[in-house]
Amino acid sequence: MRPGTVIVFIWAAWALSWLVAALWSNPTVSRKGVWAELPFRTLMGLGALTMFVPAHGYEGPLRLWHVGWIGGWLCAALVGVGVGVAWWARIYLGRLWSASITRKTDHRIVDSGPYAFVRHPIYTGLLTALIATAIAKGTILGLGGFALLLSGIWLKATLEERWLCAELGAETYGSYRRRVPMLLPFGPPGRG
Repeated sequence: MRPGTVIVFIWAAWALSWLVAALWSNPTVSRKGVWAELPFRTLMGLGALTMFVPAHGYEGPLRLWHVGWIGGWLCAALVGVGVGVAWWARIYLGRLWSASITRKTDHRIVDSGPYAFVRHPIYTGLLTALIATAIAKGTILGLGGFALLLSGIWLKATLEERWLCAELGAETYGSYRRRVPMLLPFGPPGRG
C-alpha cells in the first residue's frame, strides 16, 4: 500500500465518521447565521476542492517536489495524528459540537483535555493533517488549497470567538482566552 492511499483512506474515514457524529449534538439555541458563515465556508469549500485534486503520477509545472517513500509515510502518520487530535477534541467537546457557529443547549466553556492546550483543538488537528497532506502532494494546488483552508479555518475561529464572547459573556470567555492560545499549543494566549 502507498502512503498516498493511506492518506486518502484516513481523510475518507474522517469525513464519513464526522458526518455520522454530527447526529450526536445538543439542540441549537441560537446560530450566527448562513450569511455570516458564507465567507469562511466559501474559502473552505474552494480550499478542499483545490487541495484534493489528485496528484499521483503528475509531473509538470505544478509539481514542486516529491517527498519519497519515507517522507510519504511521515506525512501519512502526521495526517493520522492530526485527525486523531481532531477526534479527541470532538469527543471531549461531546454534544456541544456543531459544524456551524451555534450555541447549544447547556452550552459552557470546555477548558480541559485538549481544550486546556488550545481553544480550537479540532482546527489545530485538522490543520496538522492538512499541511501534511499538502506536503505529501508536493504541488502548487496542494499548497494553494491548504492556504485557502487555513484562511477559512482562521476566519471561522475568529468569528466563533466573537460569537462565544457575546453568547457566554465577555468576561467568562475572555478569561479562557487570556489563559489558552487559539490554535498553536504553547503559543501566546489571546487578549480577553
